[in-house]
Amino acid sequence: MKRKSILLIVDMITPWEFEGAERIADGAEEGVRAIVRVRSAAQGHVHVAYANDLDGGFHGSRERAFARAMAGRRPDLVESLEPAPTDDFIHKGQHSAFYGTPLAHLLAISGTESVILTGQLTEQCILYTALDAHVRGYEIVVPVDAVIPGDPHLGKAAIEMIQSNMNAELTTSEELIRELTAPGRP
Repeated sequence: MKRKSILLIVDMITPWEFEGAERIADGAEEGVRAIVRVRSAAQGHVHVAYANDLDGGFHGSRERAFARAMAGRRPDLVESLEPAPTDDFIHKGQHSAFYGTPLAHLLAISGTESVILTGQLTEQCILYTALDAHVRGYEIVVPVDAVIPGDPHLGKAAIEMIQSNMNAELTTSEELIRELTAPGRP
């Protein structure tokens, strides 16, 4: 992984009210714990940003999105992921965190070389964000235990596509944490 990275947490600040949410949420606890561990290790080492589905329109804020998520069906999956005031928070309208958002500009002005992708859904938003990062020339890193599929079979296929078609580095949250916190890392 290159030195100048961003940790992107995709679609985790959610009230879990979308179609199929209950089924996905039931298996999301381990993924949430992995994301929390990576986010905690990333603080002070890499830029952290959230890319989240719209909260009723582009007029929302991180605070409003978080409050809405905490009032939703699974606050237990949201509470530990509250964005810090220093984290960037981007509202997205489609699957890719790049589509119609300022993410490309953020990566350019911050000198980012590598995008670490975490969040949900592996076979949709993670896959499409990885593709958009790839075509823009960014290195992609995916801690596979920190992405949450909607369908395990499709999630596995998406990870294989991200690795083979986009030359992504697949890792685990623990391996990534060791790398992020290694002595000499900025």
